[in-house]
Amino acid sequence: MAVQINPSILSADFASLAEEAKAVEGADWLHVDVMDNHFVPNLTLGMPIVESLARATDIPLDCHLMIEDADRWAPQYVEAGAGSVTFHAEAAAAPIRLAREIRAKGARASMALKPATPIEPYEDLLPELDMLLIMTVEPGFGGQAFLDIMLPKIRRTRELISKHGLELWLQVDGGVSASTIERCAEAGADVFVAGSAVYGAADPAQAVRALRTQAETVSAAAAWACGH
Repeated sequence: MAVQINPSILSADFASLAEEAKAVEGADWLHVDVMDNHFVPNLTLGMPIVESLARATDIPLDCHLMIEDADRWAPQYVEAGAGSVTFHAEAAAAPIRLAREIRAKGARASMALKPATPIEPYEDLLPELDMLLIMTVEPGFGGQAFLDIMLPKIRRTRELISKHGLELWLQVDGGVSASTIERCAEAGADVFVAGSAVYGAADPAQAVRALRTQAETVSAAAAWACGH
């Protein structure tokens, strides 16, 4: 499976989002963190910004909803222009129904797990998803330090994906940088959200390319990738 780098606009200049999107030319997706100050203790942006950003860039939008009542709101982000919508397992009352609704509206359906939420109870749900997001920090704020204790969880998730023969992307989000991306790739991740590591660089597009090269090099030699 191809490595994907998704810069997080949470670390971008909110006053110049169209320009910030252009600054990461070559990225696979733009990661858009939606926070409601209820599910997480922070407030960021919502559907009007997603709609405007979708018109301003050709890079598809990967919307990560850190919000309550995901069953109600997630499908509306597809209508706003998101190509992938991630809801939190902890915030969804009916995750299978929600994933199917997101897919039916034409977007990729993704589910996120907080650090303390295990993957195993959701094994049977994996075929309903296009991507699973393992949070490698507590959701709610950018710039946090990477939690190494999440690496075994990434490995277990990759094992479940392989066990069922799924074409399921495995995304990591939180503290992903040049010093951590290789560990994530070795553990089984293939989609990487990077905020300050990209937008804090002098050349964000070059930062995207450098992170991709690191992840691709490790993934090609990783035990989990053999046979893929």
